[in-house]
Amino acid sequence: MSAEKQTVFLSGASGYIAQQTVKQLLDSGKFKVIGSVRSEEKGNSLAKNFNSPDLSFVYVKDISSETAFDDAFKQYGSEIDYVVHTASPVAFDVTDINKDLIVPAKIGSTGIFKASVKYAPNLKHFVITSSSFAILDLLRENDHSLHLNEQSWNPITYEDSLKDAVQGYCYSKKIAEQTVWKLGKELNVKFGITAINPTYVLGPQCFDSSVTSVLNVSCEFVNKLIHSKSDSEIDKTFVGPNIDVRDVARAHIEPLLNSEKFNGQRLLLSNGRFGAQSIVDILNEIPQLKGKIAVGTPHSDDDILNRMSVINNEKTKELLGFEFISLEKSIKDTASQILKVEGKL
Repeated sequence: MSAEKQTVFLSGASGYIAQQTVKQLLDSGKFKVIGSVRSEEKGNSLAKNFNSPDLSFVYVKDISSETAFDDAFKQYGSEIDYVVHTASPVAFDVTDINKDLIVPAKIGSTGIFKASVKYAPNLKHFVITSSSFAILDLLRENDHSLHLNEQSWNPITYEDSLKDAVQGYCYSKKIAEQTVWKLGKELNVKFGITAINPTYVLGPQCFDSSVTSVLNVSCEFVNKLIHSKSDSEIDKTFVGPNIDVRDVARAHIEPLLNSEKFNGQRLLLSNGRFGAQSIVDILNEIPQLKGKIAVGTPHSDDDILNRMSVINNEKTKELLGFEFISLEKSIKDTASQILKVEGKL
C-alpha cells in the first residue's frame, strides 16, 4: 500500500522557478500541491498545463498585506505539511522602490510565515526562495579578494537600496529572508526552515506556452543574444554566477525530504560564472544560429573566475549531493525551446 501524499503550499505558483518546482513535486508522486496565484486566469492556465488532480489553487492578489495568506491557511492549514514561499516581486522598472519591491517582499514573508505558525499545526518545514543577492556584494563583484559562502550577507543598507531598482531588489531579498529567520527565533517554531539562494537562474521554461517575446530577467539575456545580429556588439560589462532552474527546483524539494538535515541551512546555488560572451560562445555551437548571431571575441570570458569575487558553496553541494547542470546545457536547452516555439527547429 502506497504512503499517503503530503501537501505542499507553494506561494507564487505561476513563477519561473515555482512552475519547475511544482512539476518536480508532482512528478515525484509524493506530494499534493496547493499553489497561490494572483488571478483566476493564472490558475486556470496552470491547471490546464499541469493537468493533475494533485494540484489546486488559491487566490492571493496582494502579498503586501500581512493578512494576505490568512484566508487560505484558515481553510487548508490543517492539511499543510510543508510551505514553499517563492512569491516575491522581481521588477526593475518600478517607480517607488520601497512600495513596489521592499514592502511586498518583507510583508509577504511576514504574512505567510505567521499564517503558517497560526493555522498550520502539522507543518514540518518552511522553505523560502531567497537569492544570491542577499549574499553577494554587487559593489565588490570585481574584487577577487572577496570570498563569499553560505554565511555571507550583502552589506547593503536600506538607505543604499533606495538609490536604484537593482539595489532595491537586493535589499528586498535580504530583508525578506532575514525576516523569516528572525520570526523563526522569536516565535520559537518547531518546524524546520531553509533558505534557497540561487544566483542568475537559466534553463528552459516549464512549458513552451511560457515562451514569450520577453522572458524572465535571467533568460532574457539568452533570448536577446539569440535574436542578435551577426555584427552586434557584446556587452562585456555583464557577468554573473549561474545555476539551472531545474537544480533550483530540486533544491527547494530536498529539505522537504529531510527536514532535520536542512533545518537552519542557506543553500547558495551557483555553478560557476558567465558573461554575455560565454552565452554567445555556446549559442554559436547551435547550427540554426551559427553565423546569424553575434560572435564577439570568442572565449574572452574563459578566465572570468579569476576576475570576480570568489563563491565557495561546497557546503551547499555536499548537503544536496547531486551534480549541477552545466552552463552549456542550460543555455542550449533554453535556446532549443525558444527556437522550437518560433518554428526554427
